Amino acid sequence: MERLLVIGGDAGGMAAASQARRRKPYMEIVALEKGNRTSYSACGIPYLVAGDVQSADELVARTPEEFRDKHRIDVRMHHEVMGIDLDARKVEVRDHSRERTFQLGFDLLQIGTGARPIRPDLPGIDLPHIHGVQTVDDGVALLERARQSNCRKVAVIGGGYIGIEMAEAFVRWGAAVTLIEGNDQVMRTLDPDMAAPIVQAMRRQGIEVRLGVRAQGFDDKQVHTDAGAIDADLVVLGLGVTPNSELAGDAGVTLGVRRAIRVNRRQQTSVEGVYAAGDCAESFHRVSQRQVHVALGTVANKQGRVAGINLGGGYATFAGVVGTAITKVCSTEIARTGLNESEAKRNGFAYETVTISSTTRAGYFPGTQPISIKLLAEHGSRRILGAQIVGEEGAAKRIDVLATAVTAEMTVDQVIDLDLAYAPPFSGVWDAVHIAARKGAEALDREALEQTETT
Repeated sequence: MERLLVIGGDAGGMAAASQARRRKPYMEIVALEKGNRTSYSACGIPYLVAGDVQSADELVARTPEEFRDKHRIDVRMHHEVMGIDLDARKVEVRDHSRERTFQLGFDLLQIGTGARPIRPDLPGIDLPHIHGVQTVDDGVALLERARQSNCRKVAVIGGGYIGIEMAEAFVRWGAAVTLIEGNDQVMRTLDPDMAAPIVQAMRRQGIEVRLGVRAQGFDDKQVHTDAGAIDADLVVLGLGVTPNSELAGDAGVTLGVRRAIRVNRRQQTSVEGVYAAGDCAESFHRVSQRQVHVALGTVANKQGRVAGINLGGGYATFAGVVGTAITKVCSTEIARTGLNESEAKRNGFAYETVTISSTTRAGYFPGTQPISIKLLAEHGSRRILGAQIVGEEGAAKRIDVLATAVTAEMTVDQVIDLDLAYAPPFSGVWDAVHIAARKGAEALDREALEQTETT
């Protein structure tokens, strides 16, 4: 009987396993997971810490028992793959629960090993009160440490998505929080002018934000930085993640950008019969036309679905990403899609930018909130290259309209003409998206006129 072996029990692995099972009812499918849970939402960890989610089990979409009973997938927990022999089509497995090592053969292989938090090589980085957060097990360990130590001073290293979400979580916990960011802005996926209001929002909530400060080491009570020591009885690393690609790379599978596993549009690796999906694998960026590494649950699930269809004998391709992401800190909502200015410049685009301020509802309607949208539009083609949104309640999900426009290569003129829904409780008669597109069109018209006059 043909055997599909899946390494990793989260989205990149189990989405593939489920799709393969639908297409090949009699194929043997074995999934190996070294942790305690399958198919979980790591994105929910900050909300577990904050208290919005009461139990780690609520973050699990599907348990190992459900996979076994409903889908006939042989899920083996606490099983860690130590090595892959592609010539022999075998893996070496460590069963931590029984403290034994054995070999397991495969015909087809799906790699969904995910990513891990970046841990810089600094003095004291392995102290027990310093935590990265990537899996639900990581989140549980962090929460247990916080409860045991009754932490009162928390340092968050890094001002990206996880950093600002964890900073808010511990403010709500009741701790004094200091966020340390080595660059001169938080949220580097945004342009500096759009990131500045986020710092203001964090400081209004009592979070101390230290920009341009770099951690140099840790001890039991302090984070040592190039700007002095910062007291902390708990440290959360929010420096991003790196792909867990060593298993694949050591076996001879080709690696690509940021050492993520190189895959084609069908999620096939460089080795016949071996697929990869999720945070361990590359993605194709539809605007820049380059390979990128994007560690998001949405991407992992889509890639896993594509891999599983192909592993099951079907045909599917992953169209790629446009870099859409969304989060919030306290009441401030943040979203982006496509390219920011630094990415557009790096990829050689000529463009105009506009930033507009509007409201989330009709200006006269109770509860209306501010929203700012920044738009990048390309010279010549007039297509939207990217957008960023910062605002209060009701602002950020407008990014979905703009993500659709970027994906469809729509022009600012086409977005102006979109028949978007209107009622005073939801937007003005001209939605903020319309207004941004109008201003983008005007900026492109001015640029075109100036070019005509100079020639």
